[in-house]
Amino acid sequence: MKTARISLLLCALLAAGTSFAEDKKDATDSPDTLIATVNGVPYTLDVFRMFYLTRVQQNQGENTPALQQQAFDEFMGLIVASQEGERLKLADDRNVIAALQLERMKVMSNAALSAMAEEIKPTEEELKAAYDKIKEQPSRIEFKARHILVKDEAEAKKLIKQLDKGADFADLAKKNSTGPTGKDGGDLGWFDPKQMVPAFADAVSAMKPGEYSKTPVQTQFGWHIINLQDTRKAEPPAFEDAKPQLSALVERQKIAERINDMRNKAKVELNENIVKTTPKDAKDATPKDK
Repeated sequence: MKTARISLLLCALLAAGTSFAEDKKDATDSPDTLIATVNGVPYTLDVFRMFYLTRVQQNQGENTPALQQQAFDEFMGLIVASQEGERLKLADDRNVIAALQLERMKVMSNAALSAMAEEIKPTEEELKAAYDKIKEQPSRIEFKARHILVKDEAEAKKLIKQLDKGADFADLAKKNSTGPTGKDGGDLGWFDPKQMVPAFADAVSAMKPGEYSKTPVQTQFGWHIINLQDTRKAEPPAFEDAKPQLSALVERQKIAERINDMRNKAKVELNENIVKTTPKDAKDATPKDK
């Protein structure tokens, strides 16, 4: 089977399909629409759409003709490989049976979670309560800093010696830093340390405003010299600005509560030859000294 090039028509169907609009009226886009028949076995466009959607998600939302072609090629490879599995009667293998059951459980679980999320409409009172809890949390500390990034430790140490002699940090950054902020004097602006790689975050968190790192800080990008300029408490966003995030937070909490409630109400009969349980009210079974 030679690899086909995707037509403009298929590209258009994919672009429309990734939004999963409910108002599709195109007769060529029904659940029975086939994308291909391979060795006599039909495969629907909907199946390929689901496959393609995972590729879009893996590529951070990218939806381009190049990605569509790559996904189509991979899908055709998946088809012939799965057909070979059927020919070898691997569907009867106990590991394959368990894997297929697990995948079905995952798909049904995700579909159920999405359906529950659609049913949940957080009220204004719930959003305000969630916002108040966020405001009660300890304030995060943000940092304002500059840095100089060089390729090796020896060069970084030479620059630190120049700083010790009074050299201007921004000027050294402009002349020596290989990072994209070099042209701006190494200015990183305000940032949360969580945005940085661990070694950089640890170093800047241990500094006081006005200080620069006396020893180079190594990360996967190279060797850094850091100049901490200032710190501040991060203020929470305004309530109206935070609504989308608050709504998602409340939805997750409600879904978790619903799942927990369903677990508690579920009638579970464990195979005690496999799963050993301990009653919740069981006391410490450690023998007491006599």
